[in-house]
Amino acid sequence: MSVNLDTPPEKPSLNGLSVRALCVSDAEAVTELMNLPGYRAGTLRPPFQSIDAVRKRMENPSPDAINLVVELDGKLVANGGMNRFEGRRQHAASLGMGVHDDFTGRGIGTFLMAAMLDAADNWHDIKRIELTVYTDNDAAIRLYEKFGFEKEGLLKSFGYRAGRYIDAYTMARLRA
Repeated sequence: MSVNLDTPPEKPSLNGLSVRALCVSDAEAVTELMNLPGYRAGTLRPPFQSIDAVRKRMENPSPDAINLVVELDGKLVANGGMNRFEGRRQHAASLGMGVHDDFTGRGIGTFLMAAMLDAADNWHDIKRIELTVYTDNDAAIRLYEKFGFEKEGLLKSFGYRAGRYIDAYTMARLRA
């Protein structure tokens, strides 16, 4: 069976929101997201991501990765992904996600998280999902806690952002 990564499949929407698999043709929109100051502030990505570099990463995903995007009335407004670990950690995955700066606080992160956790729980049998989040990202921490993630540790000087080191929490959710 062949999968066309250049054309996104049609998906039903909810209040103008729809979730679907990431496509290579999304490279320009995803790059726009990654270069937004608020989106970037929550990640380890440096500024000035190029479309070519983002497209190259998108063309070679991990075989066990789940990469999704959210559209609002056809505009890409969020993306997220999970990468399953291997071997004796194949029951676990790391998660990352972000929402367009102009669309935060509208439930889009909740919509995306619900879709990713549904895939993890009901289709991929992932028991443990891990993430890191900067300690000053209160909105993201609240979202993760709403979905059952718990703080497991503090990572001091985890990342370098805007000229200073910043701490992060490591959080995880265990499916019962």
